[in-house]
Amino acid sequence: MIAIIGSGPAGIASARALLARGCEVTLLDGGVSLEPARRALVDRLSRSEPADWPGADVAALREATAAGLGGVLLKSAYGSDYPYQEVDRWTPFENRGTDTRPTLARGGFSSVWGAAVLPYLAEDLTDWPVSAEELAPHYRAVASFLPLSAVRDDLADELPLHSSTPRPLRPSAQARALMEDLEGARERLRAGGFRFGWSRLAVQAEADGERPGCAYCGLCLHGCPYGLIYDSSATLAQIEGSEGFRYQGGVVVDRLEEGPGGVVIHARSMASGEALRFQAERVLVGCGVVSTTRLLLASLGVFERPVEILDSQYFLLPLLRFRGAGRPRDENLHTLSQLFVELRDPSVAAHNVHLQVYGYSQLFQETIDGLLGPLARPARPVVDAALARLLLVMGYLHSDVSPRIAATLGRDGRIVLTERRNPQTRPTLRRVGARLGRHALDMRLLPLWPLIRVTPAGRGFHSGGSFPMREHPGDLECDLLGRPTGFSRVHVVDATSFPSIPSTTITFTVMANAHRIASAVAGL
Repeated sequence: MIAIIGSGPAGIASARALLARGCEVTLLDGGVSLEPARRALVDRLSRSEPADWPGADVAALREATAAGLGGVLLKSAYGSDYPYQEVDRWTPFENRGTDTRPTLARGGFSSVWGAAVLPYLAEDLTDWPVSAEELAPHYRAVASFLPLSAVRDDLADELPLHSSTPRPLRPSAQARALMEDLEGARERLRAGGFRFGWSRLAVQAEADGERPGCAYCGLCLHGCPYGLIYDSSATLAQIEGSEGFRYQGGVVVDRLEEGPGGVVIHARSMASGEALRFQAERVLVGCGVVSTTRLLLASLGVFERPVEILDSQYFLLPLLRFRGAGRPRDENLHTLSQLFVELRDPSVAAHNVHLQVYGYSQLFQETIDGLLGPLARPARPVVDAALARLLLVMGYLHSDVSPRIAATLGRDGRIVLTERRNPQTRPTLRRVGARLGRHALDMRLLPLWPLIRVTPAGRGFHSGGSFPMREHPGDLECDLLGRPTGFSRVHVVDATSFPSIPSTTITFTVMANAHRIASAVAGL
């Protein structure tokens, strides 16, 4: 039996690979799920059209997600904070200047992610012992069960779709107007280092016979009532009845002990607190960078010694278009990223800068209304005109120019996460801002640079690399199959083993690399 720890994207991609090769798999997981009352609410909404949804039910779905000038404060799912529940009790952590956390949710952080899926650029993998070519068949394997909303455009030359059946979502009026302006200045923008295209999202855009396609109800950032945004718990539900597969939720794994015949898994029951013990031939660890780092340090007996978690600096930048587009408050639209813009110029940064462009969502309106207070209602015509022109960039930098996180495990089991600033971060961001400003007339928009929000390390949840893969691994490093030095039957399959964190979205590569490792493990 091969054990997998964690039901997030890495764990599920691993399970798919192992089951396809006839392996017996047990998946151990925290398994915290949406509360029954809220699940019932979602089920009610999923059985009807948006026009028929009761206002009170929609309001309940929007609960717990708030936004300010710094963006979404903490993304919830269906009005619940369940992805963050039970964490400090079972996997205690402390942020010191950082803003990240583990999760014990069924589906991991895919329960609250933004669904953006891009592979890594080949040139961003030059410090990896695994190439883009080696990952390609595993990207394709993941794309066979991951729904993809995408268009073949200029980005596909260097960032392949890895799917033969992409189904595009309908862009908003704002996004179409922006794309027209970008296309009109394509050559000048290319000369400035910019490439752009429609966003790629793990969303089922069209009906498949079992579920409807996107209804453009605008609730994406709160949770899709139809379950069209990919969540790895959906794949888990599909494989739970598979021969040779066993799922055991309500389990927290504390330590791994390897012997000549396999691996002993020391765990606890979340229901009773009692000690649990499992035996496996091999263990694949994919419970997220904080939890995986904690588990590996505890298993190796490394206490009070910091290891560095790499991070991709996350920042938010409002944009004001020169012209408005429609009335977004009245438009039926999706509220995930609409466009991707890539900036590649060595004079700006040695590695690609990834920009995700978002249009209107009700969170924009709530933020502005909150700032205006009692003036919000009389100012509505002015606000509507502004919202028709307002966009938001969520940007990411390569880990080489981003802060790092020192992770230190205490003997009491608490992991302390401390920011280590990178002196290159702010200068890189200033160069990004200058390049956007230089091409403002081409893009027909104004970057509102004074309003940029540079978040604490870890806030974007694009982190990893505390036990990086190396061709010849040293202490606290992994080999090409994710085996930390000192282990031969324990394999890290999440971003904890990444040698660097490129700027483009992380989850697709996490899943592809997990599939690669698990496919190889099946043959050992």
